[in-house]
Amino acid sequence: MLALKDIEEARAALDGLVNETPTHRWRSPLIESRLGAAGAAFLKLEVLQLTGTFKVRGALLNALALDGPARERGVTAVSAGNHAIAVAFAAQRIGTSAKVVMMRTANPFRVAQVRAYGAELVQVPDVHAAFETALAIERDEGRTLIHPFEGRTTVLGSATLGLELARQALDLDAVIVPIGGGGLGAGVAAAIKATQPACRVYGVEPEGADTMHRSFAANSPQGIDQVSSIADSLGAPHAAPYSFELCRQHVDELVKIDDDAMRRAMGMLFLETKLALEPAGAAAPAALLGPLAEVLRGKRVAAIVSGTNIDARTFFEQALFP
Repeated sequence: MLALKDIEEARAALDGLVNETPTHRWRSPLIESRLGAAGAAFLKLEVLQLTGTFKVRGALLNALALDGPARERGVTAVSAGNHAIAVAFAAQRIGTSAKVVMMRTANPFRVAQVRAYGAELVQVPDVHAAFETALAIERDEGRTLIHPFEGRTTVLGSATLGLELARQALDLDAVIVPIGGGGLGAGVAAAIKATQPACRVYGVEPEGADTMHRSFAANSPQGIDQVSSIADSLGAPHAAPYSFELCRQHVDELVKIDDDAMRRAMGMLFLETKLALEPAGAAAPAALLGPLAEVLRGKRVAAIVSGTNIDARTFFEQALFP
């Protein structure tokens, strides 16, 4: 388990190295139509985080924990893009090297960001090959693998986001968090339950990447054969023990959304808040506007906008506008 003291210590370790991102009150006729006049919606804007996503929190915590010899050998990572960018940034920040593995389908903007931070890039056909390649780099080159969602330090990084939210938006009835591998859901849920125990936590997955749904049903970490969703940042090929157990303890309910729900949320958030989000960043608001709207009517609800790294052309190709 993650104690509140552990999360507070992690947040102190990151002080001055990451942004304390704002929580924005989302007011609009659309939100009032979903939640009612008594409801309130809040957006935790990790889109304003360094590197554009929450991933930098866990990446930096892991990098800061490296001893001298480990820093000399460098780090590696596997990612659809956001975690790769974060690890490249963290490596540059502490003065070590990074060799990261990404899929060939990765958004060009993400590839450019990884290279801009000085990381060596290896591209492979799919997510399963990416994990295998990163593990081989760890084994053969002695680099430390900074996992995208598994492990106590990575989850603690995500928990610092939950701690900030809990202190920025008081007396919440519900928090909605996107789930890929489960590290963000595990950390945010642990922090929320430690600070606002009556608050319900909802995890959101794409229909084409429902690893945590399968894991909850089987009561053990499960995998999927392939990812079939535009939300590639949520396309983890498997769940893993530590983050799965924390999600099982603290996430009250899981919901699924389809790609069109994320596309519509991307368009709506652009029109109402001027945020240009990748699909994964729009997943929690999509659940708020869709399958969770009725159950959360009249409630104080926060949705995690986990971040965005997307080029303008892809955004306007994917977003659906009313």
